[in-house]
Amino acid sequence: MKNIKDYNLEELKQELIKLGEKAFRAEQIFKWIYQENVTSFDEMTNLSLELREKLKKEYTLCIYKIIKKQESEDGTKKYLFDVLDGNAIETVLMEYHHGYSICVSSQIGCKMGCKFCASTGINFIRNLSSGEILEQILAVERDANIKISNIVFMGIGEPLDNYNNVINAIKIINNPKGLNIGARHISISTSGLVPKIYDLASENLQCTLSISLHATTDEKRSAMMPVNNSYNIETLMKACKDYIEKTNKRISFEYALAKDNNDNIEDAKRLVKLLKGMICHVNLIPINKIENGEYTKSTNENIIKFRDYLNAHGIVATIRRELGSDIDAACGQLRRKNLNN
Repeated sequence: MKNIKDYNLEELKQELIKLGEKAFRAEQIFKWIYQENVTSFDEMTNLSLELREKLKKEYTLCIYKIIKKQESEDGTKKYLFDVLDGNAIETVLMEYHHGYSICVSSQIGCKMGCKFCASTGINFIRNLSSGEILEQILAVERDANIKISNIVFMGIGEPLDNYNNVINAIKIINNPKGLNIGARHISISTSGLVPKIYDLASENLQCTLSISLHATTDEKRSAMMPVNNSYNIETLMKACKDYIEKTNKRISFEYALAKDNNDNIEDAKRLVKLLKGMICHVNLIPINKIENGEYTKSTNENIIKFRDYLNAHGIVATIRRELGSDIDAACGQLRRKNLNN
């Protein structure tokens, strides 16, 4: 059966017309799904019994089951969801002073092969549909009895490798009749798929773009991130400058600091040179040690020195607060522990 959450509002209106119904019914259904967060068509009580039966026959609401949930001492919750076809994905809920943020997955597995990521080694199976992405948000809201205010596309998978489904999900998240979360509260992370960065610049979305940079030379970045063999740093920086020029939006550069690898002052100097003149922010990440991983976390002293050097030379840099370190915080760790692939 078709997942009703895969349809944006205009598409759902067309579906309703095909069923012989009035288009405005789609807005009512949207409200039940995204604002009331119902788990069955029977709960949509302002729809006729006949329409509810039609919906049950044609569509599913794709309600996830929780395989496992871990809760950190800092309040972070990590979910392993059954996506109803024998596969599983991870979703993380984080609490901040400004509200609740959720880190969603966009694919089952990942093709990128980044050496510092726990998703590496998880076989790529398929893209998640728009509705499967959205259900992560709804499932967490139901379980935790909260409303989420910020969405981060930084879970398992490369969001821009699942471009159409991610963009469609964002439009539903952003729709006032959908989840009604402002685009400025949505962040999309990419390992650097350059053609899709150009596409994203043309979407006229107000989302934040986060670039996983992690190194300042092609040699180091290619060793950490195979995507650099296809789109090197120079090509990536050109796409980033085009994105800033077209959108007038600041880019966030993610930089995971690995001991004795990319965490010295020479790297900091090269990073300043790369980013000089760009509207950007650098998010320094104390790298998570993963099973069989070749990278280990930089020392606190080096992390602080690195940050201070960037700030002193005109590049705004902050150190990401470590959340959920006691519950397999790295993307992919929970899934790897509980599943074989």
